[in-house]
Amino acid sequence: MEKVRLGIIGVAGRGRILRFWREDPRVEVIAGADISDERLAQFQKENERADIYTDFRRLVERKDIDAIAITSPDYVHEEHAVAALEAGKHVFCEKPLAITVEGCDHILSAWKASNRKLMVGFNMRYRNMFRTMKEVVDSGAIGEVKAVWVRHFVGLGGEYYFHDWHGNKKNCTSLLLQKGSHDIDMIHWLTGQWGKRVAAFGSLDYYGGNEPNDLFCPECSKKDICPDEGISLKQCAFRQEIDIEDNNIVIMELENGIKASYLQCHFTPDYHRNYVLIGTEGRIENSQPDGKVWVKTRRRYGNKSLADCTYEIKPAEVEEGHGGADPKICKDFIDMLVEDKEPKVHPLAGRMSVAVGVAATNSLRNRGMAIDVAQLPSHLEQLKKGTNF
Repeated sequence: MEKVRLGIIGVAGRGRILRFWREDPRVEVIAGADISDERLAQFQKENERADIYTDFRRLVERKDIDAIAITSPDYVHEEHAVAALEAGKHVFCEKPLAITVEGCDHILSAWKASNRKLMVGFNMRYRNMFRTMKEVVDSGAIGEVKAVWVRHFVGLGGEYYFHDWHGNKKNCTSLLLQKGSHDIDMIHWLTGQWGKRVAAFGSLDYYGGNEPNDLFCPECSKKDICPDEGISLKQCAFRQEIDIEDNNIVIMELENGIKASYLQCHFTPDYHRNYVLIGTEGRIENSQPDGKVWVKTRRRYGNKSLADCTYEIKPAEVEEGHGGADPKICKDFIDMLVEDKEPKVHPLAGRMSVAVGVAATNSLRNRGMAIDVAQLPSHLEQLKKGTNF
């Protein structure tokens, strides 16, 4: 394949990554689908030669489309991805792969039967800060990893997740799948081990409340004193229908006994992902605000005592294009199709991050009970062979 004829389902939100595909001479944007006429009108302004559809099925059935990017809301990923694969299209699916384990397995089954390629949009694997951490861990500099601590300060959590459809369990199961799927995947990727058993606690501590479900920020009489007014035309973050947890703590045991923790809070004033990995020879830690990665080694005689170091990540690489990763992730998808290169994310990783998130959600809604992560069904077991995390 020399030219990828691309369609996209969900043209706003994460669908804006289309601009990087549009800049690739190997890509021709054929069509876009969305349920919003307004969003489709904007899409057509930016892609004048592309067709538009309010019914995604009309896009999927087109014979002149080779690949489909799915950047629609989480709760329709399964429907869109399965339809695209069964129609013989290659698929890029934004994370999370689906909002249930069964949904993920449905997609993987369709992928396995399709003889097409599937890639999951795990943006963080393409960020230089976390790629640096992966290289250090794989080098053996901190020895054998035994513990992982992740703190996720979700600044603007209200703007991102509680002013729209994310605030309902029915739409994304929990934010341990939606937001946390990145971090769960990073724990898997950095350690090279899948999650095996989890326990979790979580609650709705800040958002939600007694405001009407049809109240929008620009119309609200309290907008001038509201602590979380929406930046744009958004539903009230303190409305009655909000039922998803905004404060979560997860502990995990990985397949080889590594212990991990993941803390996620959506009402912090700052945005930061802080990772600490501790091994038998030392530890590694990052600071997103400072653009630094620190490596500390255990004090001992010999050269090891001189091995501490600091990596500095250039600010442009931290900020540009969703953390500098979106151009790379779009290129990786096209390289997979045109040059038959393996992407940095195996589809199984999408399933396993959801499986851990679902288990953690079940635990926190059942008084912190320890729960085993759902294993692959027998007909998908072979996917584990030779998997590149």
